[in-house]
Amino acid sequence: MMDVTRDTRGEVVIRIDGTFDRQAASRLRGWLGEVPAGSPVVLDFSAVREFQDLGLAAMVSQLAGRGPVRMVGLDRHQQRLLRYCGVDVGPEGDPRPDDEALG
Repeated sequence: MMDVTRDTRGEVVIRIDGTFDRQAASRLRGWLGEVPAGSPVVLDFSAVREFQDLGLAAMVSQLAGRGPVRMVGLDRHQQRLLRYCGVDVGPEGDPRPDDEALG
């Protein structure tokens, strides 16, 4: 499921929960396509219980070169995967606390 809101700073916040797979990535691409290019977006993955790498890979083309996108709730593996695909996730993004030991 996805919830789309606008926060007080004007950022479009898309909260994703459940399983993030290719179908969820397709829905997310649809939502991102509705947000004007250059508008600040926050993708909040903190409630995702299961991440499939193919889901992240399926949305790389939508994220690369999009403009300001902040991602919350990704672990280090997911951040690395996106970086390898050319997506800027920031200096260290916002890793999940349970991932610290995995480094």
